[in-house]
Amino acid sequence: MAVPTPTAAATESQPARLPVGGAATAAGRVLAVLSAFGPTHPSLTLSEISRRSGLTLTTTHRLVGELRQWGGLERGPDGRYAIGLRLLELGALAPHGLQLRELALPYLDDLHQATRANVHLAVRDGADGVYVEALRARGAVQVLSRLGGRWPLHATGTGQVLLAFADREVQDELLQARLKRFTPDTITDVGELRRVLAEVRRTGVAIADNQLTPDALAIAVPVRGRRDEVVAALGVTVQRGTVPSHALAPALAATARGISRALGSPSATPEAGGAIRASRTGGAMTPRSR
Repeated sequence: MAVPTPTAAATESQPARLPVGGAATAAGRVLAVLSAFGPTHPSLTLSEISRRSGLTLTTTHRLVGELRQWGGLERGPDGRYAIGLRLLELGALAPHGLQLRELALPYLDDLHQATRANVHLAVRDGADGVYVEALRARGAVQVLSRLGGRWPLHATGTGQVLLAFADREVQDELLQARLKRFTPDTITDVGELRRVLAEVRRTGVAIADNQLTPDALAIAVPVRGRRDEVVAALGVTVQRGTVPSHALAPALAATARGISRALGSPSATPEAGGAIRASRTGGAMTPRSR
């Protein structure tokens, strides 16, 4: 299924660029080179890396050569550079990244098969939610999400869950910034967003209707870790009008409990995921085809 190209109104968040003085050290210069790459710039020429990193061409040439020798960058037949597999190896060690994805994947696959919806697993990185897994369903609503993609917390179901259970300092800092609008319904009013976050904390479910992707309904729930803290958010996205807002919540909750239990959460009860099995029998949780 083709995924629409992000427009100016719907573009993934970019990791924060290094400040001008941030590239003064050797480590800062290496990070500046790596930060030149992004979702809209997956491959770059040497000159483009130099321009986007703010480094001289001579310095860029030296650092790119070292990173390539180490495996952090790869050079294609066309002479353009891309992120190398060595960084993927390191990323796999992140406890809230690929390790979490590997543990959760069997549960996500069950949910994906049961609901026939787009399934997402996200973690918080600053003011953004980063997808550590994104399973797309054939024939489902088109979404912009992808593995490794990042979006502002206020504009997605998983993001609203992560923000609702974040520390008050994190919430206050984000709510002081300008909230970007992606659709006519995106919540950009601080007071309204605070009310939504309070409801998410009360119910344990986020309902994001037409917030990031037009004509899409996202439902999300928290995933808890060893100390019962919220470490991730699990969500599904379906076409608006194909399923009642809360119909998928039981299947999501059952899946989140399974993942939380595997992570060692003390509050995750050993329920057998009956909600998921019920959805497989054609119950109300399964979205209707349009």
